[in-house]
Amino acid sequence: MQTFLHGRDLIGDLDFSKEEVETVLDVAFDLKRKRALGELTPYLRDKVLAMLFFFSSTRTRGSFEAGMAHLGGHAAFIESRTTQISHGDTPKEIGEIFGRYFDGLAIRHVDWGVGNGYLNDVAKASRVPVLNMQDDIYHPFQCLADLMTIVEKKGRDLRKKKMVVSWAYAASYQKPMSVPQSLILQMPRFGMDVILAHPPEFKLMPGIMDQAQEQARKFGVGFEVMDDMDKAFKDADIIYAKSWGAMVHTPDPDEGAKIIKKYESWITDERRMKLAKSDAIYMHPLPADRNVEVTDGVMDGPQSVVFDEAENRMHAQEAVMALTM
Repeated sequence: MQTFLHGRDLIGDLDFSKEEVETVLDVAFDLKRKRALGELTPYLRDKVLAMLFFFSSTRTRGSFEAGMAHLGGHAAFIESRTTQISHGDTPKEIGEIFGRYFDGLAIRHVDWGVGNGYLNDVAKASRVPVLNMQDDIYHPFQCLADLMTIVEKKGRDLRKKKMVVSWAYAASYQKPMSVPQSLILQMPRFGMDVILAHPPEFKLMPGIMDQAQEQARKFGVGFEVMDDMDKAFKDADIIYAKSWGAMVHTPDPDEGAKIIKKYESWITDERRMKLAKSDAIYMHPLPADRNVEVTDGVMDGPQSVVFDEAENRMHAQEAVMALTM
């Protein structure tokens, strides 16, 4: 167990070592057990977390607010559009000032080419931890919750488990690619063979791909990329299929929408789930475009773990807050 995490930022998935992530999981499972038993966990009594949102949220806001309350503290919801940030407050000023008001700063900023830089600029000026609630490159807390859920369902020894991270069709908008990028960085460190499947135009960031391949080499696991959804699902233990945008191919939203329309057949349905192992689990960070991205039969079916996954966001986030704040 690595115990010296106090004061640390969590912005990118590799900011914490594998051993530090294991510490987060240990604490998260302990917090989940204590909540089930009704035990109080006031580890952050009288501390305050600023939650700064540039992008709307359901699970992220709810889980962070509830988590801080469970830890005995308070979470302050701040929307960028209703503050002077929209009229000139700089990242340095936010880091300097909020770092003096609050005990931790959690930020969600997914604008392509902007979000991650903003978080890092705030972190440079902040005297308290900066926590990434999702940016345009990473979604570390979702990934920690995903890992926690996989351990619950598949056990601690994940060597040779096949995890499919697949693109899926969704017509709503060009969704951030931070979830798949976090997954391909983190999961190889825990022994899983990762298959990344997507149409040709939906490549992830080249630098992230290089890092993912390096993690796979370091931990002696497989990392393969393909453009065939059916082939990817074959004999999989874990299916994680969601939409993301074609921003690497083109940042233009109209052009991206045209490209997305070409791949309506990339849906997770009952036929595809039968290609995976009989005990395979289906995962999604939510919200999902039902019967477009995934069928109701899969989302609400016996292999789906999406609601356990959503719950584990809260426990994983509580663990990181308790350890860093």
